[in-house]
Amino acid sequence: MTGPFADGIRVIDYHTAGEPFRIVADGLPPAPGDTVAERCATAIGAGGSGTAPRPGPLDTLRRLLVQEPRGHAGMYGGFVVPPDDDGAHLGVLFWHKDGFSTACGHGTIALAAWAVDSGLVPAGEDDRDVPVRIDVPSGRVTATVHRSAGRTTGVTFRNVPARVTARKVPVATGLGVVEADLAHAGACYASVAARDLGLSVKKASLPELTRAGREIRHALAGHPGTWHPDGPLLSGVYGVILHEDLPDTPEGPRQRNVTVFADGQIDRSPCGSGTSARLALLAADGLLEEGRVLTHESIAGTVFTGRVLPGGDPADGLVTEVTGTAHRTGETLFTLDPDDPVGTGFLL
Repeated sequence: MTGPFADGIRVIDYHTAGEPFRIVADGLPPAPGDTVAERCATAIGAGGSGTAPRPGPLDTLRRLLVQEPRGHAGMYGGFVVPPDDDGAHLGVLFWHKDGFSTACGHGTIALAAWAVDSGLVPAGEDDRDVPVRIDVPSGRVTATVHRSAGRTTGVTFRNVPARVTARKVPVATGLGVVEADLAHAGACYASVAARDLGLSVKKASLPELTRAGREIRHALAGHPGTWHPDGPLLSGVYGVILHEDLPDTPEGPRQRNVTVFADGQIDRSPCGSGTSARLALLAADGLLEEGRVLTHESIAGTVFTGRVLPGGDPADGLVTEVTGTAHRTGETLFTLDPDDPVGTGFLL
């Protein structure tokens, strides 16, 4: 067998709170660039303003791993690349069915667990908390892998600063006009109360929630609140968080959400970087005081917890921490037969 990836691409699969994360650490095509952000821009095929996209081998590999028959429309993953400098253990390029993303909290949790579980970042038998520093396209995040009796029990990651950029932006949808709040937390998220759409966050409502999420994302394209000062790579609405309130816990507020990201992809987890965006909004509304914890549920019933750390400046961004669990689900060697008429696959 000859052709691209004929020798096989080995992947390690995890899930974080139900959301898949497919890790590729070896056998990657070149990822040009001096930083993870530059490598991400190259993978996207940005090529500078006014230049048509030029997807390359990394994007071909992304399609191979996310599309059927090797993946599915809900697949998510990351390519492990060198960090920006010696201050981090690794770098990562996040990807999904429609391309590459600048932030991924559930992927950060899975990567940190994998880094310790695989021995990439050593952990002694008595280590309870192991720091793992990861360079992502939006900056450097620090994860703490919690250990007990030599096993990983959870991960807390400290995200890049989260800041609110617009409030109560009117958006027309097929279910009426709603108000969206915008916050950046490694990527830009729009938050909308599901009740304002006449919906609740439950599995039976997923078609309507997905349709509304896509409408909101498209309607907000180009809104000034979606722009990031570091440029186009971090600008534009990445995900729409449709949320609802649940009874508070003794530790703080409790909400359920479904995040619709990219072009209609559904996050099975409570969305890690999206949780950071929600924390910034709740703090701005006075609903999450220092020391209080947000219990954030997904549409699948899984949970992240999050909190705002003291000392942040709302103008520059609040420092948030999100905690969840990740579990290994398997390891596979994928190949591409050059005579396979399906090629890198398809999406349904």
